[in-house]
Amino acid sequence: MDRITLTGLTATGFHGVFPQERREGQPFVVDVELELTVDTVSDQLANTVNYAEIAADVEAVVTSEPRNLIETVAGEIADRCLSHGRVDRVTVTVHKPKAPINQTFTDVSVTISRSRHV
Repeated sequence: MDRITLTGLTATGFHGVFPQERREGQPFVVDVELELTVDTVSDQLANTVNYAEIAADVEAVVTSEPRNLIETVAGEIADRCLSHGRVDRVTVTVHKPKAPINQTFTDVSVTISRSRHV
């Protein structure tokens, strides 16, 4: 199995359970790992996954309708990635570096993996 990885995709979203999060928004950082079989011989974009389209899908989910949980955001991103026919499995990590936590922290993140059901 081959992998395409996008790391550090950043967009502003309004996700969270607190009114301030939904009102003011905050940055979300997303990492996506796609597992697929890449055609390394044809050298044609049509024979792989266009990672610019994946990046646009990630941004669309992060900037869309607010969700309470980043778990839900990660699941929606995974579903979008799996809608690309060549993707067999996807791992999505959604980072919420400005989460409303009183303690000092570097990052809060959720990682999910999903596979195509055949």
